[in-house]
Amino acid sequence: MIDGGRQVLHIALVGNPNSGKSTVFNQLTGLRQKTGNFPGVTVDIHKGKLALPGGKMAVLVDFPGTYSIYPTASDEKVVAAVLTQPGGPHYPDAVIYVADTTHLEKHLLLLTQLMDLDLPVVLALNMSDTASEQGITVDTRQLSEVLGIPVVAISGRTGQNIAQLPFEVDQLLRNWDVLKQRKRLYRLNDQELQIAEAIGQNLGETHAYRALLLAHHHGWLPFLSIEARETLAAIVQTKSFQSLRNQVDETLDRYDRFTPIIERVVQKPPAFPTTTTDRIDEVLTHRVWGPLIFVGVMLLVFQAIFDWSAAPMDWIEGVFAALNSWLQHHLPDHWTTGLLTDGVLAGLSGILVFVPQIAILFFLIAILEEVGYMARVVFMFDKSMRRFGMNGRSVVALISGGACAVPAIMSTRTIGNWQERLITIMVTPFISCSARLPVYAVLIGLAVPATRILGFWNLQSITFAGMYLLGMLAAFGSGWLMKRYLHTREPSFLTLELPVYRVPHWKNVWLTVLEKTMAFVWGAGKIILFISIVLWAMASLGPTEAMHMAEQQAANMAAQQRLDKSAADDLLAGYKLEASWAGQLGKWIEPAIRPLGYDWKIGIALIASFAAREVFVGTMSTIYSIGSTDNEVLLREKMRHATFADTGAPVYTLATALSLLVFYALAMQCMSTMAVVQRETGSWKWAFFQFVFMSGLAYLCAWLVYTLFS
Repeated sequence: MIDGGRQVLHIALVGNPNSGKSTVFNQLTGLRQKTGNFPGVTVDIHKGKLALPGGKMAVLVDFPGTYSIYPTASDEKVVAAVLTQPGGPHYPDAVIYVADTTHLEKHLLLLTQLMDLDLPVVLALNMSDTASEQGITVDTRQLSEVLGIPVVAISGRTGQNIAQLPFEVDQLLRNWDVLKQRKRLYRLNDQELQIAEAIGQNLGETHAYRALLLAHHHGWLPFLSIEARETLAAIVQTKSFQSLRNQVDETLDRYDRFTPIIERVVQKPPAFPTTTTDRIDEVLTHRVWGPLIFVGVMLLVFQAIFDWSAAPMDWIEGVFAALNSWLQHHLPDHWTTGLLTDGVLAGLSGILVFVPQIAILFFLIAILEEVGYMARVVFMFDKSMRRFGMNGRSVVALISGGACAVPAIMSTRTIGNWQERLITIMVTPFISCSARLPVYAVLIGLAVPATRILGFWNLQSITFAGMYLLGMLAAFGSGWLMKRYLHTREPSFLTLELPVYRVPHWKNVWLTVLEKTMAFVWGAGKIILFISIVLWAMASLGPTEAMHMAEQQAANMAAQQRLDKSAADDLLAGYKLEASWAGQLGKWIEPAIRPLGYDWKIGIALIASFAAREVFVGTMSTIYSIGSTDNEVLLREKMRHATFADTGAPVYTLATALSLLVFYALAMQCMSTMAVVQRETGSWKWAFFQFVFMSGLAYLCAWLVYTLFS
């Protein structure tokens, strides 16, 4: 079945949300996977290498979870778009369909649709160990005979029978010419047959059910030409085809056909006893205790980020300090040495030192997802979120925003209602992401004492949590305002299957942490490296006359004060920085930011931060590393002793630090986020509106905080 000259088999991994599909994918591929995009579709996918019998390698593609081939959200549309385009670049040669054994009936709708597309399908009954614990048994042999496809009982958590899946796929493809004659479960009615025949005559689609899907989805399928779309629209109109009504009829018909099958092959206890999951949910989803427990869990996450990361952060700082010192002493006194030590290393150290905090955040969020708690959070907050123009699925995006706004915004594709999705996209960047962690860590460590309240809660951790709370308040407040001015007639509903609580699959957790942390470091590292080099050049170079005058002034001042060589070099570095292009740019914008308590050096960092928030720390590291001996001084200490040139007053007072914290908590300072907003909304209008609104709110709130604490 290798078509279009493709030399490598493509195996699709398909299933409903919460079927454990991603766990099965990780079991099958391990570290042999990567993240990519479907061409023309803004949805991330995972691809991995799958070893088939005989040493042959195939590509396993993890498709987004969907309940049927009639999608309600943008990421679910990928399945329909791929499966209605035979010969397309992602059309699979075979499908591994992952279903939850404990809720098998609910998972057979999409399976039977795939079978009726005449795709080679292997049914993987996942969570078979959990089903056994609940007293559920499935006659896999009889189910295989009735459906006409291979059926394997597996457990993605323990790895049970996972290795059998590649074998079954290989055998299925070898015998497909015989097996593909299986009986189809759904029979098209007269109107559907007429539409399929008309589409076949006009567009050459000979498969009746696939032709019917083209009629259902002709308005959005990305691969259709304008002529094909117009032809399909004309056929649909001529035949008076009502897509929604036919989808409902087909769904009911399929359930009528496979429900008796499930009743024959699945044996359940006479009455389900109260399970451990039920008992836990009585507490965790309680109207009062549930939200309080959620707040407590989030506070523990914030506490862990600070406490657990202290030792590795100190070690990384020490390594960079030692490396910088060694290079200073062993490399020649040349501009390339300054570029390497004060440009490249200073910028990279400003982000790598915070990798422990970022990894811990991803680690804890991944555990909460694995145990099944995050699905309960969606359920608990659905009603509350609707008051702010969102729904329960928005919680997933907002919590994911704590890691990075870009994937969080992309996750809103699961929200079917346009208004709720747009509001979620607009307010998600208010949630403090991992890119803000470096800024928070530096400023909180600079201004807030590390004292403990009641002997446990660290005051710095409380301040850190306060930044998240501020972002959440801004998000909900903005959502409430947008709800008043955005109107839609689209229905709003939440479809969610709560998984059973289970022990985290640690391989999944570690792969998630590794993938997301490396993606963050690699993505941020490229930006920081480039900006650090640019900033080093701007801080080292300037107008010839101004730089020459700075050297003379520094020499005169050093002679008057009888400074030693080290102090004279530092004085010279300060004068040259002020005269450089960076200094002049900072001074140019200083009048606009001085009401917030910022000097021209902070102004440089603010400008650079619009590329990415985390660049703030690398920028300050670069600026404060210009002096000859400054590389051995920690950034916090250098900032603590900074003063305004005109008044001599300290720059980083409590008021200034809190003002900066508030500004970074609220401002839109991420070009990547703006780009993904434009892509997801299809318009720069919303991206620029978001930028102006967030930046204006950040400036106003930062000014209020500085005025209040001054």
